[in-house]
Amino acid sequence: MSARTQLVNHVRGAVKSFGARLPKCPARSFHKKAPEHIPEALWPALGPILETIGSLTERIRDYDRQLETISEEHYPETELLRQVEGVGVLTALTFVLTLEDPRRFTKSRAVGAYLGLVPGKDQSGERDPQERISKEGDEMLRKLLVGSAHYILGPFGSDSDLRRHGEKIASRGGKNAKKRAAVAVARKLSVLLHSLWISAEVYEPLRNTQRSRSQAA
Repeated sequence: MSARTQLVNHVRGAVKSFGARLPKCPARSFHKKAPEHIPEALWPALGPILETIGSLTERIRDYDRQLETISEEHYPETELLRQVEGVGVLTALTFVLTLEDPRRFTKSRAVGAYLGLVPGKDQSGERDPQERISKEGDEMLRKLLVGSAHYILGPFGSDSDLRRHGEKIASRGGKNAKKRAAVAVARKLSVLLHSLWISAEVYEPLRNTQRSRSQAA
């Protein structure tokens, strides 16, 4: 997937440098929607790259289908996690396999620290929200959760408590505001996924927002 992302970004960059722009669309459909917007002069260079992107997309779909089968047959609890938009089969399966038993955590909030999504400690043992995250725990799962957070905050993400939380942090500005927002959403997401796994509840994207409005009323 990272290879496909790099190729998509390369094509977008090449077209932009030529004075044109490509429409926003998910990476999985990029090779189908981009061709009609690419200047004819760039086709000799970008045509083969689009073919490669299409090939990678088909391979990713094949892997996703295999993961779907594994999840359905052996890890049905992943369906609870995939209720959250932006959480795909790979992220859900990796989350379940990494945590193994959700009841080993007495509180859902502990999952964020377990996965290294909390600020590191200074020499005095205090946590500083401005510090980089500790990066403890499973690196692959951490990256997948951050990737899900980018989707939630991106142009295709729907309105939700998670998105609003990230937008609030990003609106504060400052250095690396968007990066901090993505990490904060990833941390909240890890807590939410554990909570859904334990409770087996139906996910409500704006649950906290609606609760706040009810209390205010």
